[in-house]
Amino acid sequence: MKNLTKLAYKLRMDVVDMIVNGKGGHIGGDMSVMDVLVTLYFKEMNVTPENFETKDHDHFIMSKGHSVEALYAVLAEKGFFPRETVLKEFSQFGSKFIGHPNNKLPGIEMNSGALGHGLPVAVGMAIAEHMNKSENRVYVVMGDGELAEGSVWEGAMSAANYRLDNLCAVIDRNRLQISGSTEDVMALDDLHRKFESFGWHVIDVNDGNDIEKLIAAFDEARVVKGKPTLLIANTVKGKGSPVMENKASWHHHVPSAEEYAQIMKDLKAQAEED
Repeated sequence: MKNLTKLAYKLRMDVVDMIVNGKGGHIGGDMSVMDVLVTLYFKEMNVTPENFETKDHDHFIMSKGHSVEALYAVLAEKGFFPRETVLKEFSQFGSKFIGHPNNKLPGIEMNSGALGHGLPVAVGMAIAEHMNKSENRVYVVMGDGELAEGSVWEGAMSAANYRLDNLCAVIDRNRLQISGSTEDVMALDDLHRKFESFGWHVIDVNDGNDIEKLIAAFDEARVVKGKPTLLIANTVKGKGSPVMENKASWHHHVPSAEEYAQIMKDLKAQAEED
């Protein structure tokens, strides 16, 4: 657990470098979702650069595509492409490492960015895997602000209707979006009861930045039968440095030189913590 936690902070540092070098990016959500992605790719999912081009792997959709920097950092660490390449080329003219997931890159199955489409597509993928009698699972990560999209709820209804127990969705519940608090923009709570009423098994992860708790939640999801599972990961926007944490203004922000120095100091201290 400690090694995965350290890795999550190390990859946050890569994200910061990516955004500073590329002069843009959604840093707040990258920081909040990183522990979820590290848990998925290094503990939960069966997906590697070797099996990605075969039928024998789990599927992942980053529905909150604006947090692609975190996904790029994780995929590079997993070996899908060189870390140095993405750090150098992110958001540069002509680069494939653009500001939302690009399925021209290895490891990415769906272009996303127009919010609300990830869950419906994941439902279709999960149905296909059921039809093929496959053991592969389908995972999708959504942002909480994204839940204002009606297509999310159509997908949620369909997933329960088709009893998709091979589908696991995660909400990065950091409670902030670009225009402020989710509860001020479009109130979402009680999310647990909402999804439960749609026929989902719902797991509240009270600290969605705690990898041990995330692993336990994914373990629980694996044994649920006859219905899809939702993890509500209660995270901290900008997790890792007080400079960024719980601040809506860091939804999309490029750190200044002073901010960069302090953020990297904070992240490095946690990445090297004994």
